[in-house]
Amino acid sequence: MSRDTAPDIVIALEIADPALADRLATLLGGVAGLRLVAPGEPAGVAVVSRDREATGVLGETDLTPRELDVLALLAEGASNKMIARQLGISVHTVKFHVGSLLDKLDATGRTDAVAHAARRGVIDL
Repeated sequence: MSRDTAPDIVIALEIADPALADRLATLLGGVAGLRLVAPGEPAGVAVVSRDREATGVLGETDLTPRELDVLALLAEGASNKMIARQLGISVHTVKFHVGSLLDKLDATGRTDAVAHAARRGVIDL
């Protein structure tokens, strides 16, 4: 490398899904100034994907299992009363979970929460 060129950005891919890892490697492999490392080789940057099955959630959002239950029912269009009956909890508790979902997903309403969750891969529509 000459003094006139910027050093490579060295990237490690730690992706559980092999198909996604291959797609990312193909996309990033053609970018000038980026270099993908071999497994075990040190890198300056790592792209890491958590195992979706293990966490139930992708991304920064850390939702509880009960919040995921409530979110799934919200995605089906269930009212607070319907969610309470389905999960065997009070309407007050459902309201608490919905409020927590709105905060964690940075959403302005129920529909917005479902949309945000779908975009982040938290739920599949």
